[in-house]
Amino acid sequence: MSDENEWSQPTSPPPPLFLGEKERDYVKQVNDELLERVIGQDILYYPISLEHTNFHPIYGECIDKIYYPPIRVYALVTWQGYVTETTNLGIDRRPSITINFHKRRLTEDQDLYVREGDFVLYGETYYEIVTLNEPRAIFGQIEHKMEVEAKCIKARKGVFNG
Repeated sequence: MSDENEWSQPTSPPPPLFLGEKERDYVKQVNDELLERVIGQDILYYPISLEHTNFHPIYGECIDKIYYPPIRVYALVTWQGYVTETTNLGIDRRPSITINFHKRRLTEDQDLYVREGDFVLYGETYYEIVTLNEPRAIFGQIEHKMEVEAKCIKARKGVFNG
């Protein structure tokens, strides 16, 4: 047998194909352009000010929420229909939407972090963010999430006035 045909372990692994920083930046650039110029809708995002909000000293609940001025954000908004809840007081039926934010655009370019309890204005209706999820990883890389999905329900009158 000749030694020419033997397999040998490389000293270092090969670089990942199409999964580097340049490719992630390219995907960000394409998503930014799609959301801002083609398919995205603009919403006003009202982030809560944790520094200025008055929290109850024992329970940690907000007594009076203070919000920063609204920030215009481009996102993909999907109508989800109505959420119906039955309580001792009766039936509560409110519209709901899902907002898909481009995570890197928000965090890197606008210094904005989506949180539950914040409010958004979509059309003429205020919605409260009730659930957050980060469902998509770019190129299957779990450490590089590219989307923030916010499930929102219509805010009750008097809870938020903008």
